[in-house]
Amino acid sequence: MKAIILAAGQGIRLKPLTNDRPKCLVELFGKSLINHTVSIFQQCGISDITIVTGYLSNLLDIPNVSYIKNENFASTNMVETLFCAREKLNDSVIISYGDIIFEQNILEKIIESKDDISVAVDLAWEKYWKIRLENPLDDAESLIFDDQNIIRDIGQKPKSLSDIQGQYIGLMKFQNQGIENLINFYEKSKKHALEGINPLNPNLPFEKSYMTDLLQGLIHTDNELKAIFINNGWLELDSMSDYEIYQKMYSEGTLSEFFSLE
Repeated sequence: MKAIILAAGQGIRLKPLTNDRPKCLVELFGKSLINHTVSIFQQCGISDITIVTGYLSNLLDIPNVSYIKNENFASTNMVETLFCAREKLNDSVIISYGDIIFEQNILEKIIESKDDISVAVDLAWEKYWKIRLENPLDDAESLIFDDQNIIRDIGQKPKSLSDIQGQYIGLMKFQNQGIENLINFYEKSKKHALEGINPLNPNLPFEKSYMTDLLQGLIHTDNELKAIFINNGWLELDSMSDYEIYQKMYSEGTLSEFFSLE
């Protein structure tokens, strides 16, 4: 089993913290985001770790990991960043965003999944979102799953809270037929986009497609995305507001309500 961490982004909403470092090197609780994530992978026995870099990539110097640079990081999004590491898309691969941190038990649940495509889904998302935003609908995305825990809708703009049964956190695993289907779907979609319309998201150029666009496309082509349920235990660092909220909770001793550093 291997891991790919998508860490090409600059983190404009985290300025000035990202003026001199990539987003993944911003520190939370005395440790950079990327070090939090690499440590958790290594604690779970995963040693084949690839970080896809971009902005200020020369500053990343973590031992015992591989690096691949997205040379077009400024003009692309998560999907293209992932496929910079296409050579690593084989066997069983866990993919993580570089701006999240998560507890070991969450990674263990993903590792244990036998499904071809597994996606971590936070059922307790609303409680967490409410400490970050006055109105959770301003930032949350749709996620609907069926009675078999198969995701049927992901990443759309929700009209109401009923469109959100859980929240996608940016952690997933592809293995077996799921790997082949992922690669084939990406290639077909990219080829189709050359005709002038992005099949993943007609409102964006193909290279700007979001990961949830890719996941929704896989759903539309009859792939089963299994929801792996969690209840908090992770943090996303998206803005200076997030940073200030987390650091305040850490100093006050209330962070453990959502995330444990142990």
